[in-house]
Amino acid sequence: MFFHRWINRLRNAHPDHHAIARGMVWVALFVLLGSLARAAKEMAIAYRYGVSAEVDAYLFVFNLLSWPVGVWFSVLTVVLVPLAARIRQDASAELPHFRSELLGLTLLLGLALAFLGWLGLPLLLHSSWTGLPQTTLAFAIDMVPMLVLLAPLGVIISLFSAWMLAAGRHANTLLESVPALAILVALLAFPGGGAEPLIWGTLAGFAFHLVSLAVPLTRQGEIEAPRFTRQSPQWTPFWQGFGIMLAGQALMSFIGIVDQFFAAHLGTGAIATLSYANRILALILGMGAMAVSRATLPVFSRALAQGGKQVHRVATHWVRLLFALGVVAMVVSWWLAPWGVKLLFERGAFTAQDTVIVAEVLRYGLTQLPFYFAGLVFVSYLSSRGLYIWLFWSGVIGLCFKSLGNALFIPVYGIGGIALATAFMYATNFVFFWWVFQRMIRSV
Repeated sequence: MFFHRWINRLRNAHPDHHAIARGMVWVALFVLLGSLARAAKEMAIAYRYGVSAEVDAYLFVFNLLSWPVGVWFSVLTVVLVPLAARIRQDASAELPHFRSELLGLTLLLGLALAFLGWLGLPLLLHSSWTGLPQTTLAFAIDMVPMLVLLAPLGVIISLFSAWMLAAGRHANTLLESVPALAILVALLAFPGGGAEPLIWGTLAGFAFHLVSLAVPLTRQGEIEAPRFTRQSPQWTPFWQGFGIMLAGQALMSFIGIVDQFFAAHLGTGAIATLSYANRILALILGMGAMAVSRATLPVFSRALAQGGKQVHRVATHWVRLLFALGVVAMVVSWWLAPWGVKLLFERGAFTAQDTVIVAEVLRYGLTQLPFYFAGLVFVSYLSSRGLYIWLFWSGVIGLCFKSLGNALFIPVYGIGGIALATAFMYATNFVFFWWVFQRMIRSV
């Protein structure tokens, strides 16, 4: 009887709940497959390099180059998905023109980032305040000329991924595993010493990822020749959301760069230790985070474009559900942390002592799960309504509380304090989002 009541309740739920649930299932499946590929890649890196200067240097340069690309992708996803829904609803004939001009802007941005990286990264690395040991610094400087190519590849990949998501297709989530597979193949195919297999595998992975996105978009007729003009009327609403979101996402994503500099001052291997813990954490976060954001944002955007008034009730339901699921995931993952680190990494150059340290850092990071999962629903809700100013302020609050957390926790907990400060940041952001959400409900 109880089972039948639940079945009927699910069947009678609002269609938006069904759409979100379907999207989460598909995204979660694709994320799972991608996570397996990324886990295999991390296992290969740990076996080959362990917690070494090569890994520290690679991650330092890679993360610096990935920062503007990550900001670009985050802003595109949040701004472009709701905008595309409105364009399809009100002026679908204008979409190809806008796409071609946005591609032209992306190509110019990629070239500019490549030039700035080639020119500026060596100057940054030679400065004394990076905190890198001399051996790590030498590796990093040698990697810059090759890895700088990731910037133009990354911004184009971000645009194509955002277009696929805006169209309601989640295959881009599965295709995100292509770089990891390429790195894995390179490490297995070229067993010699040095960081070259890691570098060239990364470049090949980004190139294959770009091709894997371009082919289905071309078949669907959703890639036009680039135009280097700004004549589409859709640029006005795009820039209105883009500017404020750019500032907010730059602040939030800069937190990873800040953590990297804090870790660099903790000695050789600290960046790698933090990265290994974050890689496992990313496998857990990815299952929920991508599923939540990529399933809820298109649904919320379509519902609001069609005048839906039930969106806040749907959002409230998913916030509560995902917070509870985050608590369960945190408890289970905390218990499994040492076993998971050992299973993934403890072989070759990665020792049992490394397992103990990485597992401890991972456990501190797991405390962010409930706040992170639930907060993503708020982000989708605010983005779908075009309320980017609140997301900007969440970035300001996040950076402030993350810096405060680092200052408070690192002297006490070492590398683990960096992970604990991240949880502290997401908890304060969750409280902020909940206050904003309740304020909006009362005004409806």
